[in-house]
Amino acid sequence: MGIDEVRTLLRTSWHFTTVSCTPLDGGMNSLAWLVELDGRRCVAKAVPAPERRPFEAGLAAAEHLSANGLAAGRPVRAADGALSVRTDHSTMALLEYVPGRPLVRDDPLDQHWWGDALGSAHRRLAGFAHPGLSRFQLLRTDGAHLGVEDWVRPAVADAMAAMARLTVTDQLTYGTSHGDPSPDAFRFDLDTGHTGIIDWGSAGTGPLMYDVASAVMYAGGPPAAGDLVEAYLSAGLVSRDELEATLPTMLRFRYAVQAYYFAHRVHTDDRRGIEGPEENLKGLHDARDLLHTA
Repeated sequence: MGIDEVRTLLRTSWHFTTVSCTPLDGGMNSLAWLVELDGRRCVAKAVPAPERRPFEAGLAAAEHLSANGLAAGRPVRAADGALSVRTDHSTMALLEYVPGRPLVRDDPLDQHWWGDALGSAHRRLAGFAHPGLSRFQLLRTDGAHLGVEDWVRPAVADAMAAMARLTVTDQLTYGTSHGDPSPDAFRFDLDTGHTGIIDWGSAGTGPLMYDVASAVMYAGGPPAAGDLVEAYLSAGLVSRDELEATLPTMLRFRYAVQAYYFAHRVHTDDRRGIEGPEENLKGLHDARDLLHTA
């Protein structure tokens, strides 16, 4: 999808005149543009057309959070009330712009805002439901892409076996999760002191500890994520006992998800959001190194 098509959709489906439309970098699974609409700043976001159902589930989660006091990139509904508009090849939504800067993963104060906002999101999403939310499930270990390097399949299989044992216990709290709460998904607004959460395209239902483990991974691992964890425990739904008992296994699972994801990108030569195939290999090898520490 190009800028001209974005402008056309904004005019025909939202009835907005686009003043400017600038591509945004960083999306590996979607395309995004910063758009100015007669003084209103928004973000247009597009995913492949077959992904409309989970995409709209994330949009609905963002709308729910925004209505309950947490800036999350509320979708601006189209003129007919739809959350998104589908073309032949893409599905596009228009989102409210969330001001602020991304968080810095190793800054103690940023970690506090990170954990607090994630916990607040989990609380506000308690009871939220949408038929398009992805359901948490273990990864299959028979895919051809897991053969891209000899270590991938056994490492993923070992992590899946440990996770399977954990899921049959009563130790996990379930709910709606963000799916990929990296520091780039958070926006700290210096003017208001509030932290928003964007990029809800990976939202799903499952153990809330998956989000916590993801944030810990992005923060550099448990020794580096102390401030984030403490802030989450003060604001979120997961108890300290649950976190301490389940984090090692969930973190290992999260590393395996990284390996699985980048193995698939290497296998299919998926270059969305990157400049060359070496970036997929780096992601795969970073996941290998993380699994070796688990």
